[in-house]
Amino acid sequence: SIAPTAITCFTRGLDLRKETEDVICPADCPLWQFYVFGDGVYASLSSICGAAIHRGVITNAGGAIRVQTLPGRDNYPAVNANGIQSQVLTRWASSFSVTRSKNTVLEAVGRSVSTARPSTGKRPKKPLDKKAGNKDCKADIAFLIDGSYNIGQRRFNLQKNFVGKVAVMLGIGTEGPHVGVVQASEHPKIEFYLKNFTAAKEVLFAIKELGFRGGNSNTGKGLKHTAQKFFSLENGARKGIPKIIVVFLDGWPSDDLEEAGIVAREFGVNVFIVSVAKPTTEELGMVQDIGFIDKAVCRNNGFFSYQMPTWFGTTKYVKPLVQKLCSHEQMLCSKTCYNSVNIGFLIDGSSSVGDSNFRLVLEFISNVAKAFEISDIGSKIATVQFTYDQRTEFSFTDYTTKEKVLSAIRNIRYMSGGTATGDAISFTTRNVFGPMKDGPNKNFLIILTDGQSYDDVRGPAAAAQKAGITIFSVGVAWAPLDDLKDMASEPRESHTFFTREFTGLEQMVPDVIRGICKDFLDSKQ
Repeated sequence: SIAPTAITCFTRGLDLRKETEDVICPADCPLWQFYVFGDGVYASLSSICGAAIHRGVITNAGGAIRVQTLPGRDNYPAVNANGIQSQVLTRWASSFSVTRSKNTVLEAVGRSVSTARPSTGKRPKKPLDKKAGNKDCKADIAFLIDGSYNIGQRRFNLQKNFVGKVAVMLGIGTEGPHVGVVQASEHPKIEFYLKNFTAAKEVLFAIKELGFRGGNSNTGKGLKHTAQKFFSLENGARKGIPKIIVVFLDGWPSDDLEEAGIVAREFGVNVFIVSVAKPTTEELGMVQDIGFIDKAVCRNNGFFSYQMPTWFGTTKYVKPLVQKLCSHEQMLCSKTCYNSVNIGFLIDGSSSVGDSNFRLVLEFISNVAKAFEISDIGSKIATVQFTYDQRTEFSFTDYTTKEKVLSAIRNIRYMSGGTATGDAISFTTRNVFGPMKDGPNKNFLIILTDGQSYDDVRGPAAAAQKAGITIFSVGVAWAPLDDLKDMASEPRESHTFFTREFTGLEQMVPDVIRGICKDFLDSKQ
């Protein structure tokens, strides 16, 4: 029998050249460093020894195994087995399986071979740091590459090389940047997600394996799809880390980028455009919108657009692009009205409201709160109920998930009593917004009342606004319009709402949310 090959802990299926090969795994491989994709049938990107331990063919003491190359497949599952958590992979070009070795020479020389043939893989000096990546560059990045007939197969390969170099220089790692790739052509295709790989070497292999799709360059469609579908928590997006899409464009897009740019900004995504070979004067007539770059990028301040003359000799363009992608403080689009506001509700619990109408008030505030991304690092909600007295139902720091906030709103009990709105505004400014005044979020107060206040509202509302709180007043039934306008922020028309009946509150929800978002964006310009 042929003597088996000694491999390292990190040799992968795709590093082997034969259809069937007998190998020996060393002892004491660090389990936490294994990357394994699938269960039983493993993507060839997986570590062979990791797959063998995962499958139960060997233990961490090492040993002899037979590796069988198999065709690629879709949907490699994630399974936890024998101390190794394998990961999901949507598609890979080749696979392998592992079984106990039939080779008798192996059993005889197994241990001596593994010591006689030292591991060929150079072990990194500090595996931990390499795994963590560049901690100074925290970003979740989607590379939206051009796979259209515009670019063609040859330039597509040059584009892949460039993206690979950028990915390596970023310093991908568990605590550094994470990247994924989407190919834009006729229809966008997510090639791999942020969660699929957390090491540069794997990303590099995944990029090399990408196939050219062809078709129109529907970059707008690709950008919109990526902004909406790519950055979900289940696909590996991390809370509080800037979301970035780097759009590569050879020539010009076949569709419109403006709407896609708006969608991306609404989703808190920072869009960069890397354009190569700008349209010539003769070609400009074929471009739908000459200003497509300015309309798609996060801000058209020059920072988010990047130009390269051709796909040849692009190495010198790698570092400046990486520096931009790692400039955390320049990511102006990460903050959106949905994830960066504190909304306080001040609700009238006086006798004139009544129990069933009070439920409609709670429904209204639930529906407004539902629109926002509530979390410990996102938007926050607080509620105060008032009569002559005030009661903090919950403050901004009490609940950090949407479910808990909605449940707390449902459990608010109706007080019943008089109406002292001015006092209640002062109480809320001091006790509810006071602790948040140096926080990063923009502060909003929504006052709901159904009648005349017994005290002055103008002074307390002016003090709240001076403390940086934007006030929307929502009046029902007998609430005097003058009071509502005196409380509301400028311009008063757009910050004052009124309905005759409590059932009319429901229709106001979208307008209140839109008002908050408009104020938020105006404050950022």
